[in-house]
Amino acid sequence: MPEGLNPTISVSRSMLAMTARWIDALRGQRGCFFTFHRAAPSMLWPDIPNRDFYIDLGFLDSLLTYLASSGRRVVTIEEGLRLASDPNGRDTFVNFSIDDCYRDTYEEVVPLFRRHGVPLTLFVTTGIPDGTIPLWWIGLEDTIRSRPFILASGERLATDTRERKIATYLMLQTRWDGPQAPQEYADFCRENDLDPEAIHWRHAITWDMLRELAGDPLVEIGSHTVSHPRVSVLEPEDARFELARSRERLQEMLNIPVKHFAFPYGRTKDCGPRDFAIARDAGYESVATTVKGLLRQGPVPYAYPRITLNGGHRNLFIPELHIAGASAIAARMLGRV
Repeated sequence: MPEGLNPTISVSRSMLAMTARWIDALRGQRGCFFTFHRAAPSMLWPDIPNRDFYIDLGFLDSLLTYLASSGRRVVTIEEGLRLASDPNGRDTFVNFSIDDCYRDTYEEVVPLFRRHGVPLTLFVTTGIPDGTIPLWWIGLEDTIRSRPFILASGERLATDTRERKIATYLMLQTRWDGPQAPQEYADFCRENDLDPEAIHWRHAITWDMLRELAGDPLVEIGSHTVSHPRVSVLEPEDARFELARSRERLQEMLNIPVKHFAFPYGRTKDCGPRDFAIARDAGYESVATTVKGLLRQGPVPYAYPRITLNGGHRNLFIPELHIAGASAIAARMLGRV
């Protein structure tokens, strides 16, 4: 069993899978689209300051095994949208997509999906392989993980324990988040004698990696803007550039059609009718949000829901609740859509 996972998983997996098949038979077809950003081996989990940005690879391995045992199909976006529009469909299916795409997508996640023989969708932020956007959240985390103290705006902050690393990361992430982040990060790199270019390429996916992945029949590639902005706050011309240019860049660099798009910030307040119209004009056949929900039989919406898996998801019961629709109900009740 992977380190750090709930010890009841191996005992209850078969019972949970049997119950899931019974519920699926009663409720009919459902499509659940999961998304996440990065993945890390279970052994590294305790030392990650930004755990909500990651999924545990050991848990992901267990989840893919469980989905197969429960009879759920793992599909591409393309196939999932087709299945959802089939009035005679009965299967419950799941899609996994990675947003942004970093080096661990190439080194860790795609190989895991290959071992299970199931597809994976990559929504690529093209500024990452182009090296045009500062990965400040990763540089901050990388530095905190590796040092017993850091300097920030002239202040010396202790990062010598796991608890202090997490607390310091969350404090500075909150302080920097916004348009000022690149400058804050540039100042931070100077204070701490860091090479932001070296940090970038230690974590970024490259075009060579993406070209290799584009040739894999289990990998589907879509767009995630150029620079990862909140599209709803952009002027129309800037929003059109982010959506259209990222598609063009992927097509010219990878020589593949790019049909699908995911909004970097995908809740109801972050993207709406204006932005969906811009996506249509840019040539996308569908757009993914992060509004919690499922696709059921019937007309397929142009903007479909996805559910984010993060560091708190380390028990198979949690994704099963998502597939059952419980998280979508809870989100609506709490107004978190």
